[in-house]
Formats: sequence, C-alpha cells, structure tokens
Amino acid sequence: METLLTPELSAKYRDGGYWIDRTITDYLDEFAAATPDTVAFIDHRRQITYGQLRAEVDRCALGLLELGVRPGDVVSFQLPNWIEWIVVHYAATRIGAISNPLVPIFREREAALMIRLAETKVLVIPESFRDFDYPAMYAGLEGALPSLEHTLVVGGSYDEFMATPWETRRDRSELDALRPSGDDVALLIFTSGTTGEPKGVMHSHNTLIAANLPLLARLGITADTVFHIASTLAHLTGFLYGARLNVQNGATCVLQDVWNREEFVRLVSQHRISYTSGATPFLHDFIAAENLASADVSSLKLFCCMGAPIPRAIVDQARDAVPEMVVLGGWGQTENALVTLGVPGSPIDKIVGTDGFPWPGMEIRTVDADGAVVPAGQQGRLQVRGPSLFLGYLHRLDEARAYFDGDWFDTGDLGVIDADGYLKIAGRTKDIIIRGGENIPVAFVENVFYEHPKIESVAVIGLPDPRLQERACACVVLKADADGFTFDEMREYLASKGLAKQYWPERLEVLQALPTTPSGKIQKFHLRAELTGGERA
Repeated sequence: METLLTPELSAKYRDGGYWIDRTITDYLDEFAAATPDTVAFIDHRRQITYGQLRAEVDRCALGLLELGVRPGDVVSFQLPNWIEWIVVHYAATRIGAISNPLVPIFREREAALMIRLAETKVLVIPESFRDFDYPAMYAGLEGALPSLEHTLVVGGSYDEFMATPWETRRDRSELDALRPSGDDVALLIFTSGTTGEPKGVMHSHNTLIAANLPLLARLGITADTVFHIASTLAHLTGFLYGARLNVQNGATCVLQDVWNREEFVRLVSQHRISYTSGATPFLHDFIAAENLASADVSSLKLFCCMGAPIPRAIVDQARDAVPEMVVLGGWGQTENALVTLGVPGSPIDKIVGTDGFPWPGMEIRTVDADGAVVPAGQQGRLQVRGPSLFLGYLHRLDEARAYFDGDWFDTGDLGVIDADGYLKIAGRTKDIIIRGGENIPVAFVENVFYEHPKIESVAVIGLPDPRLQERACACVVLKADADGFTFDEMREYLASKGLAKQYWPERLEVLQALPTTPSGKIQKFHLRAELTGGERA
C-alpha cells in the first residue's frame, strides 16, 4: 500500500528511539520463550497462555498461507472480543499481511463498503454474536465483494475454527522469512468520515508499537499488571490497549465481549484486574453497579477514560467508591492513537479540566485561521505530530496530505493548551457526533436518509446527554406528497438499509424547513439551540 512515509521521517523517529522496528509477534515470541505458562488472554469462553498463543498463531498463519494470503494482502475479521480475534490479528502480522478489524455491530452497508475498499482476500466472522447471523448477512452480499476469496466462520469452539481450513503440511520455518519490516503497513482501520464515506487509516508496525511504549513509564505498567478491555478491539483504543499492550509487557488481559457493569465488577474481583480503558460512560456505569459495594475491587488501580470529558462529580464518586483507583482522561484519534493522557498525581483540576498531557515524542500545538501558532490559553485548531501518527488514508493520499501543514496533522478539533502544556478539547470542526465514545459519521447517515422516497432534506445533529455525551437526532423535511414519517418507520427503514444500529438516531423531528444560510447551507447550531431540552419523538 502506498503511504506518506518518507526516508526522512523514518530516520527521524528511529534516531529518536521511538521506532524500534519490532512487531507485536516479536514480543509474543519473547514471552512465549521466557514465560510460556503465563496467561496471555482470558475471555468468557477460555483462556490461553503465551506458549499456547504462539502455537495457535503459527498454525493460523500457516493456514492463511495455505489459503493464498501473502505479504501485503488484507485479512478482515469482524469478531467480538474473543481470543480468536487475537489469533487472527497476530497470524496476519506473522506473515506480513495487513489486519483490517471490523466492528461487530457493522451491518451490510458499512461492512461491504469497507471490505471493497480494503480489497480483502480472507474474511473471518463469528457464526453468531448477540443473536445475529453473520454468515447469513454475508451470504446476502455474495457477488458484491469481488476480492474476497475465503470466508471463515468461528463457531462454538476454537477447535471447530481451527479444523479444516488450517490443515497444512507447511513448515513453521516459512514464517521466519516472512517477518515484515517495521515500516510496512500492519493495520487498516476505518474511521468515521465527514464526507459520507469512512476513511481507511493506515498504521505501520512502528507507529503501533510506538503508541504503547510510553505507557510503561507514565502508568507504572509491569508484567504483573492485569489489563481489561470492554471496548471493541476493532476500535483503536481496544486494539492498542486490549489486543497488544499486555503482550508488549508479558502480562495478562481480560477480554469482555459484551459490556455489563455487574459483570465487570465480577471480573475485577475474580481476576484481580488492575487497569482498564474505555469511554467515560463505562466509568459512570461501574460506580453505579449494584454489586460494587459487596465486591473486592481493590486491585483496580487505573481507569483511563477516552472519548468524552470526565465530569468532576463522577471522579469524586469514583474516588469514594474505589479509593485505590486513579481516574485519568485522555484524547486521541484513529489517525494518531492516544496523544495525551492525565498524569497520575496531577491536581484534580488537571484530571477533570483537561484531556491530559502529551506522550513523549507526541507534540501538540494550536493555530489560528491563518496557521499561526496561538499563545497558551487561547483556543485554536489542534494539530499533532509524532511517532504514532498514521501513514495516510487508503487510496486517498491526496486527501490525507490536505490535512497536513508540513509534518503537523490538523485533527479537525479545536483545543486550548494551558501554560503547563495540558490540552483541553474545546469543540470540533468536523461534523461528527460522539455517543459514548463511539463516533457517528453524520454525512454517512444523512446519505442513507436521502435515499428514502419521502425525505426532501435532512440534518442529523447531536443533542446533549448526561451519560453518553451526545445522542443523535434526525431533523427531516418531507416531500410535498409524503403522508408523514414516524419514529418507528424511521427505524424500520434504517434496518432495511443495513445501517449499523449504533448509527440510528434516537430522536426524530419532522420540520417544515431547516434553517439555512443565504447560500443554502444548513445551520445545525440553530437546530441544536431550538431542540435542546425537547421531548423525544
């Protein structure tokens, strides 16, 4: 895949010690040899040691080779937070293939678009997850995915998954010769777009390893740390801190495939979990869990919140409920991983009033409309550069270049950097709704509405929500001959279009007209002002 990487950039981060030319499977091999009996991952189905994980990864890698996968090919997998997710990702890495994780709640519309853009060669899906039939969905897409050669189904057990497709006479020695370079593309992960179509973000082995390296020193991570993740591994937060961070440290990670606050409390108590990452609503739910008071959760030392501000009241409640736990806020994007995170021991106003302090190697600045750097304390467009920055958008390098000012990436966010270097996100210039840490690509959803024969115009906006930060509201104007449009009708229509349920608006407003500028641009800020506090449709 063509990227924006230059020899100068590669030399800069190698010389700085940020790019160390290791892959995640190098770490797996290291700990499989040194501590083969240490548990690497636990899910609700089974657990696996480092020695066992290496054996399964190698067998899966040889199976992928048997299916015709070669270095640079894309392997997509739409799996829940199961150990099989880990096996497939590491196996693809082992042979220099590119991992393309897809969120389990994606449906026909999103999944087909991403698989076509990625030119996926092999797809791995669950037989069923949360009562949804994935093989049936993809059977309905037959003929619409021209590059796809094989679809593998994970059923009730790993043994079933590893049966026929992976039988091979290949020798493991083949794998050593296929070890990728640190600069090769390792991950293709789609981010919510603002132009009506998701963008494929490309990361290399070096950018991904660099994203996790600073956590050791700042957060005191050791091989005894027990990690937990409930955010989907197909988002960069879950990918980095659920699928990889423990392996870079020879530690254990507990995978939770369906978020349930009482179950999380039980897992903390059972496995002595010490670190978790997730959106702020996860923290809100945790401290409200009915079994929290009766459980021993004293092992939980770090709760890192990304994707939404942390209200002071929730931090205070968390401190009262779990005195041993430190809550830290952070900010990042698919394009740049986690750029800032709170520092343990920081004053409370820094924890709740900012989005953290930059990692070593990651630099931030704010600029005005002319690109001039603004002083500390003043709002400006937030720009980032550093070793975990992405290498471009798949097939859209010119679009990616348009976001750069030299080597500074314009994030599309507005921010304020205080005199101490802490960042506070002040707003967004991009049209995206953030619901519980999940980005809803507004233009993508609006395009689906425009396909409805009753709808003349539409604006999807975010309205404040005390738990999830925002909920989506669809404001529609109907065509003159339309006989009405109800909330239930909207939901039935979106389901019929194969739109992922988390993108469905949770409120509907049918209006006579949308407020616009003289040039016809919809003024969404007027809609938000008018509808704040209104009743649900």
